[in-house]
Amino acid sequence: MKRILVLRHVPHCPLGSAAGILAEAGLAAEHVDLFDSVPRRLPLDEAAGLIILGGPMSANDVDEFPFLATELDWIRKAIAARVPLLGVCLGAQLLAKAMGGRVYRNAVKEIGWYDLELLPPAGDDRLFRGRAAVETVFQWHGDTFDLPPGAIHLARSRQCRHQAFRCGDWAYGLQFHVEMTPQLMDEWLRRPGSDEELGPEDQIDPGAIRRLAPGRFPAMDSLSRCLLGRFAEMCRAG
Repeated sequence: MKRILVLRHVPHCPLGSAAGILAEAGLAAEHVDLFDSVPRRLPLDEAAGLIILGGPMSANDVDEFPFLATELDWIRKAIAARVPLLGVCLGAQLLAKAMGGRVYRNAVKEIGWYDLELLPPAGDDRLFRGRAAVETVFQWHGDTFDLPPGAIHLARSRQCRHQAFRCGDWAYGLQFHVEMTPQLMDEWLRRPGSDEELGPEDQIDPGAIRRLAPGRFPAMDSLSRCLLGRFAEMCRAG
């Protein structure tokens, strides 16, 4: 069975819905928990793909989290080796930084449900083709990034311009949480410390996020299964 390497930065940011989709595609997920230990070598030559998940730290916090510097090097090696790569939230920011983009605070936090506008290049992209012009996504981030040189801009939102991009043919960065599930959303909203992150100065209402969820998740699931399923097929094809 082909395997996907999955880089995790904190225990509460798992694969979510991506776990089942990878399994359906006959792909095994091998977790590399960087918060626990950092391997001296990442076996990219044996991997069908690489997924980089989210986390509360910034991609710039290399002094506090030294594994981020190692991770940036792994990303560059994966791209050079044409290993299919998917970066989610922090993972997208790390991909942008690894390839020469700048990561910095967004003007506002995006936490909850937002519209995602697909841009013209998404029309013939292998992951996004055939999707609606506007999609529903779940967000949880305060940072954003500049596109790295040569990247293809695929999607944006009103509050955050760079929501999805592609580097070359194989590497994707998604600022939104394509892996979100109802259970994971509820865990994040209940997690100790989330009250500070959802502070009143940001005008983010966790109750409203929960109330909107039953009407938003079906649309989000459609997009998630499409993007993650197509990424899985790209990994299977090698």
